[in-house]
Amino acid sequence: MGSGDEIMTFSIRLKQLRKEYKITQPQLAQAVNITDRTLRNYESGTMEPNLSVLTALADYFQCSVDYITGRSDSRE
Repeated sequence: MGSGDEIMTFSIRLKQLRKEYKITQPQLAQAVNITDRTLRNYESGTMEPNLSVLTALADYFQCSVDYITGRSDSRE
């Protein structure tokens, strides 16, 4: 794959959404009840969230779990 058709991954989409909402990592971590370190690990791709955290993140960003995980480009 070339750089123009990169598949959207959870870590990329999460960081993109956080920046779009203009919220810091500590603010988002607090909002979904996880540690700053855990959020940094999600954004770096070294960890993936469990279902309850994934759902909390999707709820926070008002999007579907499929969108935040990169399985869909539709936010609904």
